Amino acid sequence: MNTPIPSRLLAADSYRHQAAPQLSTVRLLVVGDVMLDRYWFGDVSRISPEAPVPVVRIERREERLGGAANVARNAAALGAHTGLLGVVGDDEAGDQVEQLLRDSSIHSYLKRDEAISTIIKLRVIGRQQQMVRIDFEDAPTENVLRDKLTQFKALLPDYDVLILSDYNKGSLVNVAEMIRSAREAGKIVLVDPKGDDFTPYTGATILTPNRSELQRVVGGWKTEEQLAEKAQRLREELGLDALLLTRSEEGMSLFSANEVLHVHADAREVFDVSGAGDTVIATLAAMLGTGATLAEALATANRAGGIVVGKLGTATVTREELFPG
Repeated sequence: MNTPIPSRLLAADSYRHQAAPQLSTVRLLVVGDVMLDRYWFGDVSRISPEAPVPVVRIERREERLGGAANVARNAAALGAHTGLLGVVGDDEAGDQVEQLLRDSSIHSYLKRDEAISTIIKLRVIGRQQQMVRIDFEDAPTENVLRDKLTQFKALLPDYDVLILSDYNKGSLVNVAEMIRSAREAGKIVLVDPKGDDFTPYTGATILTPNRSELQRVVGGWKTEEQLAEKAQRLREELGLDALLLTRSEEGMSLFSANEVLHVHADAREVFDVSGAGDTVIATLAAMLGTGATLAEALATANRAGGIVVGKLGTATVTREELFPG
Protein backbone atom coordinates (compact mmCIF):
# COMPACT_ATOMS: atom_id res chain seq x y z
CA MET A 1 0.00 0.00 0.00
CA ASN A 2 1.43 3.36 -1.06
CA THR A 3 2.14 5.95 1.63
CA PRO A 4 0.01 9.07 1.00
CA ILE A 5 2.01 12.12 -0.06
CA PRO A 6 1.49 14.88 2.51
CA SER A 7 -0.48 17.93 1.39
CA ARG A 8 -0.37 21.40 2.92
CA LEU A 9 -1.86 24.81 2.31
CA LEU A 10 0.43 27.82 2.12
CA ALA A 11 -1.01 31.09 3.38
CA ALA A 12 -1.36 33.58 0.53
CA ASP A 13 1.03 35.94 2.34
CA SER A 14 3.64 33.25 3.03
CA TYR A 15 7.18 34.64 2.87
CA ARG A 16 5.77 38.10 2.10
CA HIS A 17 8.15 39.74 4.54
CA GLN A 18 11.24 37.71 3.72
CA ALA A 19 14.40 39.58 2.74
CA ALA A 20 14.54 40.35 -0.97
CA PRO A 21 16.56 37.62 -2.70
CA GLN A 22 19.52 38.42 -4.95
CA LEU A 23 17.55 38.22 -8.20
CA SER A 24 20.24 40.17 -10.05
CA THR A 25 22.56 37.15 -9.73
CA VAL A 26 20.16 34.89 -11.67
CA ARG A 27 21.04 34.19 -15.31
CA LEU A 28 17.82 33.19 -17.03
CA LEU A 29 17.26 32.23 -20.68
CA VAL A 30 13.77 32.22 -22.18
CA VAL A 31 13.17 30.20 -25.35
CA GLY A 32 9.91 30.00 -27.27
CA ASP A 33 7.30 31.70 -29.41
CA VAL A 34 8.07 35.41 -29.64
CA MET A 35 5.22 37.83 -30.36
CA LEU A 36 4.48 41.53 -30.58
CA ASP A 37 1.39 42.71 -28.70
CA ARG A 38 -0.19 45.78 -30.23
CA TYR A 39 -2.87 47.75 -28.37
CA TRP A 40 -5.07 50.35 -30.04
CA PHE A 41 -7.00 52.42 -27.50
CA GLY A 42 -9.96 54.56 -28.47
CA ASP A 43 -13.35 56.00 -27.71
CA VAL A 44 -16.65 54.27 -28.51
CA SER A 45 -19.58 56.61 -29.06
CA ARG A 46 -21.68 55.02 -31.78
CA ILE A 47 -22.63 51.84 -33.64
CA SER A 48 -21.51 51.35 -37.22
CA PRO A 49 -24.21 51.87 -39.89
CA GLU A 50 -22.58 49.03 -41.87
CA ALA A 51 -23.02 46.32 -39.22
CA PRO A 52 -24.17 46.07 -35.58
CA VAL A 53 -20.67 46.66 -34.20
CA PRO A 54 -19.18 49.55 -32.22
CA VAL A 55 -17.03 52.12 -33.98
CA VAL A 56 -13.76 52.67 -32.11
CA ARG A 57 -12.03 55.99 -32.82
CA ILE A 58 -8.35 55.23 -32.13
CA GLU A 59 -6.65 57.80 -29.90
CA ARG A 60 -3.54 56.01 -28.64
CA ARG A 61 -1.35 53.05 -29.61
CA GLU A 62 1.00 50.90 -27.54
CA GLU A 63 3.31 48.04 -28.41
CA ARG A 64 4.51 45.46 -25.90
CA LEU A 65 6.48 42.25 -25.91
CA GLY A 66 4.24 39.19 -26.12
CA GLY A 67 4.47 35.41 -25.80
CA ALA A 68 7.91 34.19 -24.77
CA ALA A 69 9.14 37.79 -25.03
CA ASN A 70 6.69 38.79 -22.30
CA VAL A 71 8.06 36.00 -20.08
CA ALA A 72 11.54 37.47 -20.62
CA ARG A 73 10.20 40.95 -19.90
CA ASN A 74 8.79 39.73 -16.59
CA ALA A 75 12.08 38.10 -15.62
CA ALA A 76 14.03 41.24 -16.52
CA ALA A 77 11.60 43.43 -14.54
CA LEU A 78 12.46 41.35 -11.46
CA GLY A 79 16.13 42.16 -12.01
CA ALA A 80 17.31 38.83 -13.43
CA HIS A 81 19.98 38.83 -16.15
CA THR A 82 17.69 37.71 -18.98
CA GLY A 83 18.22 36.44 -22.51
CA LEU A 84 15.63 35.58 -25.17
CA LEU A 85 16.02 33.05 -27.97
CA GLY A 86 13.28 32.89 -30.59
CA VAL A 87 12.27 33.60 -34.17
CA VAL A 88 10.77 36.74 -35.72
CA GLY A 89 10.27 37.88 -39.28
CA ASP A 90 12.66 40.16 -41.13
CA ASP A 91 10.10 42.96 -40.97
CA GLU A 92 9.05 46.13 -39.18
CA ALA A 93 7.40 44.20 -36.35
CA GLY A 94 10.60 42.20 -35.82
CA ASP A 95 12.54 45.48 -35.61
CA GLN A 96 10.06 46.71 -33.02
CA VAL A 97 10.51 43.54 -30.93
CA GLU A 98 14.27 44.06 -31.00
CA GLN A 99 13.86 47.68 -29.85
CA LEU A 100 11.53 46.69 -27.02
CA LEU A 101 14.03 44.05 -25.87
CA ARG A 102 16.76 46.70 -25.73
CA ASP A 103 14.46 49.01 -23.79
CA SER A 104 13.86 46.22 -21.25
CA SER A 105 17.57 45.30 -20.95
CA ILE A 106 16.94 41.82 -22.38
CA HIS A 107 19.79 40.23 -24.33
CA SER A 108 18.39 39.31 -27.75
CA TYR A 109 19.32 36.10 -29.55
CA LEU A 110 16.45 36.41 -32.02
CA LYS A 111 16.75 34.62 -35.34
CA ARG A 112 15.34 36.49 -38.35
CA ASP A 113 13.31 34.37 -40.76
CA GLU A 114 12.84 36.09 -44.12
CA ALA A 115 10.12 33.64 -45.13
CA ILE A 116 7.67 34.59 -42.37
CA SER A 117 6.06 37.58 -40.69
CA THR A 118 6.54 38.30 -37.00
CA ILE A 119 3.63 37.04 -34.90
CA ILE A 120 1.38 39.96 -33.97
CA LYS A 121 -1.63 40.07 -31.65
CA LEU A 122 -3.56 43.28 -32.22
CA ARG A 123 -6.07 44.22 -29.53
CA VAL A 124 -8.56 47.05 -29.96
CA ILE A 125 -9.60 48.55 -26.62
CA GLY A 126 -12.64 50.79 -26.21
CA ARG A 127 -13.89 52.09 -22.86
CA GLN A 128 -11.29 49.95 -21.09
CA GLN A 129 -12.79 46.82 -22.68
CA GLN A 130 -11.19 44.62 -25.33
CA MET A 131 -13.44 44.89 -28.38
CA VAL A 132 -11.60 42.54 -30.73
CA ARG A 133 -8.27 40.72 -31.11
CA ILE A 134 -6.69 40.14 -34.53
CA ASP A 135 -3.83 37.63 -34.88
CA PHE A 136 -1.15 37.48 -37.57
CA GLU A 137 1.10 34.43 -37.44
CA ASP A 138 3.33 32.09 -39.47
CA ALA A 139 5.37 29.07 -38.36
CA PRO A 140 9.19 29.38 -38.60
CA THR A 141 10.97 27.53 -41.40
CA GLU A 142 13.01 24.37 -40.79
CA ASN A 143 16.41 25.93 -41.55
CA VAL A 144 15.94 28.71 -39.04
CA LEU A 145 14.77 26.23 -36.38
CA ARG A 146 17.94 24.16 -36.89
CA ASP A 147 20.08 27.27 -36.45
CA LYS A 148 18.10 28.13 -33.31
CA LEU A 149 18.75 24.69 -31.79
CA THR A 150 22.48 25.01 -32.47
CA GLN A 151 22.55 28.43 -30.81
CA PHE A 152 20.54 27.11 -27.86
CA LYS A 153 23.21 24.51 -27.12
CA ALA A 154 25.94 27.12 -27.46
CA LEU A 155 24.19 29.40 -24.94
CA LEU A 156 23.67 26.75 -22.25
CA PRO A 157 26.95 27.39 -20.38
CA ASP A 158 25.99 31.07 -19.94
CA TYR A 159 22.65 30.50 -18.15
CA ASP A 160 21.54 28.76 -14.95
CA VAL A 161 17.76 28.62 -15.42
CA LEU A 162 15.76 28.08 -18.61
CA ILE A 163 12.12 28.74 -19.41
CA LEU A 164 10.66 27.07 -22.48
CA SER A 165 7.54 29.07 -23.34
CA ASP A 166 5.37 27.09 -25.76
CA TYR A 167 2.44 28.87 -27.39
CA ASN A 168 2.09 26.19 -30.06
CA LYS A 169 3.27 28.56 -32.82
CA GLY A 170 6.09 26.34 -34.11
CA SER A 171 9.21 27.70 -32.40
CA LEU A 172 9.63 24.77 -30.00
CA VAL A 173 9.43 21.74 -32.30
CA ASN A 174 12.85 20.71 -30.92
CA VAL A 175 11.76 21.06 -27.30
CA ALA A 176 12.56 17.44 -26.33
CA GLU A 177 16.18 17.80 -27.45
CA MET A 178 16.44 21.18 -25.73
CA ILE A 179 15.29 19.70 -22.43
CA ARG A 180 17.70 16.77 -22.70
CA SER A 181 20.65 19.04 -23.44
CA ALA A 182 19.78 21.46 -20.65
CA ARG A 183 19.26 18.78 -18.01
CA GLU A 184 22.50 17.03 -18.98
CA ALA A 185 24.18 20.40 -18.40
CA GLY A 186 22.63 20.57 -14.91
CA LYS A 187 20.22 23.42 -15.65
CA ILE A 188 16.84 24.13 -14.06
CA VAL A 189 14.22 23.85 -16.83
CA LEU A 190 10.67 25.17 -16.51
CA VAL A 191 8.15 24.60 -19.30
CA ASP A 192 4.87 26.36 -20.01
CA PRO A 193 3.20 23.63 -22.11
CA LYS A 194 0.61 23.55 -24.86
CA GLY A 195 -1.31 20.86 -26.74
CA ASP A 196 -2.78 17.49 -25.78
CA ASP A 197 0.52 15.59 -25.55
CA PHE A 198 3.06 16.51 -22.89
CA THR A 199 5.55 13.71 -23.67
CA PRO A 200 7.92 16.10 -25.54
CA TYR A 201 8.44 17.84 -22.19
CA THR A 202 9.75 14.66 -20.53
CA GLY A 203 12.62 15.31 -18.14
CA ALA A 204 11.91 18.99 -17.42
CA THR A 205 12.30 20.24 -13.87
CA ILE A 206 8.83 21.79 -13.60
CA LEU A 207 5.83 21.87 -15.94
CA THR A 208 3.27 24.68 -15.43
CA PRO A 209 -0.05 23.84 -17.16
CA ASN A 210 -3.25 25.69 -16.39
CA ARG A 211 -6.46 23.84 -15.55
CA SER A 212 -7.77 23.41 -19.10
CA GLU A 213 -4.33 22.37 -20.42
CA LEU A 214 -4.00 19.66 -17.78
CA GLN A 215 -7.56 18.43 -18.38
CA ARG A 216 -6.83 17.94 -22.07
CA VAL A 217 -4.01 15.57 -21.16
CA VAL A 218 -5.27 13.65 -18.09
CA GLY A 219 -9.03 14.13 -18.32
CA GLY A 220 -11.31 15.78 -15.79
CA TRP A 221 -11.53 15.28 -12.03
CA LYS A 222 -14.30 15.63 -9.47
CA THR A 223 -12.31 15.69 -6.24
CA GLU A 224 -8.95 16.96 -5.03
CA GLU A 225 -7.94 13.33 -4.49
CA GLN A 226 -8.62 12.48 -8.14
CA LEU A 227 -6.68 15.56 -9.23
CA ALA A 228 -3.71 14.64 -7.06
CA GLU A 229 -3.69 11.07 -8.36
CA LYS A 230 -3.76 12.15 -12.01
CA ALA A 231 -1.23 14.95 -11.55
CA GLN A 232 1.22 12.72 -9.68
CA ARG A 233 0.89 9.96 -12.25
CA LEU A 234 1.65 12.42 -15.06
CA ARG A 235 4.58 13.88 -13.11
CA GLU A 236 6.07 10.42 -12.65
CA GLU A 237 5.49 9.39 -16.28
CA LEU A 238 7.27 12.53 -17.53
CA GLY A 239 10.10 12.33 -15.00
CA LEU A 240 9.41 15.83 -13.64
CA ASP A 241 10.67 17.15 -10.32
CA ALA A 242 7.35 18.93 -9.90
CA LEU A 243 4.15 19.86 -11.71
CA LEU A 244 2.59 23.26 -11.01
CA LEU A 245 -1.12 23.58 -11.79
CA THR A 246 -2.34 27.18 -12.10
CA ARG A 247 -6.03 27.27 -11.20
CA SER A 248 -7.15 30.87 -11.76
CA GLU A 249 -9.41 31.94 -8.87
CA GLU A 250 -8.61 28.68 -7.02
CA GLY A 251 -4.92 29.56 -6.74
CA MET A 252 -2.16 27.09 -7.55
CA SER A 253 -1.19 23.52 -6.63
CA LEU A 254 2.34 22.17 -6.84
CA PHE A 255 2.80 18.40 -6.98
CA SER A 256 6.19 16.89 -6.14
CA ALA A 257 7.40 13.51 -4.94
CA ASN A 258 7.59 14.71 -1.32
CA GLU A 259 4.45 16.79 -0.89
CA VAL A 260 1.59 18.69 -2.47
CA LEU A 261 1.52 22.45 -1.87
CA HIS A 262 -1.62 24.54 -2.36
CA VAL A 263 -1.88 28.32 -2.25
CA HIS A 264 -5.02 30.42 -2.65
CA ALA A 265 -5.15 33.15 -5.28
CA ASP A 266 -3.70 36.42 -4.02
CA ALA A 267 -5.59 38.82 -6.31
CA ARG A 268 -7.33 41.75 -4.69
CA GLU A 269 -8.99 43.02 -7.87
CA VAL A 270 -8.91 41.19 -11.19
CA PHE A 271 -8.67 43.66 -14.06
CA ASP A 272 -6.95 41.66 -16.82
CA VAL A 273 -5.66 38.07 -16.70
CA SER A 274 -3.71 38.23 -19.98
CA GLY A 275 -0.07 37.42 -19.38
CA ALA A 276 -0.56 36.29 -15.77
CA GLY A 277 0.86 32.84 -16.54
CA ASP A 278 3.97 34.51 -17.99
CA THR A 279 4.46 36.42 -14.74
CA VAL A 280 4.03 33.29 -12.62
CA ILE A 281 6.55 31.15 -14.51
CA ALA A 282 9.09 33.99 -14.73
CA THR A 283 8.87 34.64 -11.00
CA LEU A 284 9.01 30.94 -10.12
CA ALA A 285 12.10 30.46 -12.31
CA ALA A 286 13.88 33.55 -10.98
CA MET A 287 13.24 32.53 -7.37
CA LEU A 288 14.50 28.99 -7.96
CA GLY A 289 17.57 30.52 -9.56
CA THR A 290 18.36 32.25 -6.24
CA GLY A 291 18.26 28.92 -4.43
CA ALA A 292 14.78 29.43 -2.95
CA THR A 293 12.77 26.37 -1.91
CA LEU A 294 9.77 25.27 -3.94
CA ALA A 295 7.47 26.63 -1.22
CA GLU A 296 9.18 30.04 -1.22
CA ALA A 297 9.17 30.20 -5.02
CA LEU A 298 5.51 29.17 -5.20
CA ALA A 299 4.36 31.73 -2.63
CA THR A 300 6.28 34.52 -4.37
CA ALA A 301 5.00 33.55 -7.83
CA ASN A 302 1.46 33.54 -6.44
CA ARG A 303 1.91 37.07 -5.10
CA ALA A 304 3.29 38.19 -8.47
CA GLY A 305 0.28 36.73 -10.29
CA GLY A 306 -2.06 38.51 -7.88
CA ILE A 307 -0.37 41.85 -8.57
CA VAL A 308 -0.25 41.55 -12.35
CA VAL A 309 -3.96 40.70 -12.86
CA GLY A 310 -4.73 44.09 -11.37
CA LYS A 311 -3.00 45.77 -14.31
CA LEU A 312 -4.15 46.22 -17.91
CA GLY A 313 -2.64 44.04 -20.64
CA THR A 314 0.58 42.03 -20.58
CA ALA A 315 2.04 43.83 -17.56
CA THR A 316 4.98 43.02 -15.29
CA VAL A 317 5.78 43.00 -11.58
CA THR A 318 8.91 44.59 -10.14
CA ARG A 319 11.16 43.36 -7.36
CA GLU A 320 10.06 46.35 -5.27
CA GLU A 321 6.38 45.37 -5.61
CA LEU A 322 7.11 41.80 -4.52
CA PHE A 323 9.44 42.72 -1.69
CA PRO A 324 8.38 46.18 -0.44
CA GLY A 325 10.72 47.80 2.03
